[in-house]
Amino acid sequence: MTEQPAPRAEGAAEAPGLSRAQRRLRSERRILEAARELFARQGFERTTIRAVAAAAGVDPALVMQHFGSKQGLFTQAVRVAVPESPAAQARDQEQVVDALLGSLGLKLDGLPASSLAMMRSMLTHPEAAAHAREVLEAQISGLAEATAGPEARARAALLMSITVGVAVCHQLLALDSLRGTPQDRLAALLRPALRALLDEDPG
Repeated sequence: MTEQPAPRAEGAAEAPGLSRAQRRLRSERRILEAARELFARQGFERTTIRAVAAAAGVDPALVMQHFGSKQGLFTQAVRVAVPESPAAQARDQEQVVDALLGSLGLKLDGLPASSLAMMRSMLTHPEAAAHAREVLEAQISGLAEATAGPEARARAALLMSITVGVAVCHQLLALDSLRGTPQDRLAALLRPALRALLDEDPG
């Protein structure tokens, strides 16, 4: 059996016209893409630097050179901009419900690898948990302003918890009861529950 050559660290031969900084950025992006996929599929504990390097086609030493540690790599892999909840722009309860269900539909169609990596690891890894809280608290704040009324923030947190919970069970746990139900039916079943949480006087 012939020995396979080690991967070229910076990819110089692949792109001789690129500067050193450009080659470095390209290798960082390739490593991050590989890391996001592995963290999303396996979580933090089961993902190794060696596996990320193999998936990215680089030497493990290069991963450490760019990110310092597995923790540093994970931090960068799951770090995403905090998106504003579309429901925050809604003008009435029905628009809030429509926005939440629309956002959930996008999640069920397939979350980005960075979000999946964060969600898969957030119950077992402090960095993922901290970033998940940051994202959710920002979205809860916007949603609370849109819902207003008594206990608006608690109701907004429950609304976000429902949509995130459905996404986790659908995307990560792959529950047949959810995956086997068309998205329009899931939306129809959820709509009354979301409306009830938006009711300012639930009694």
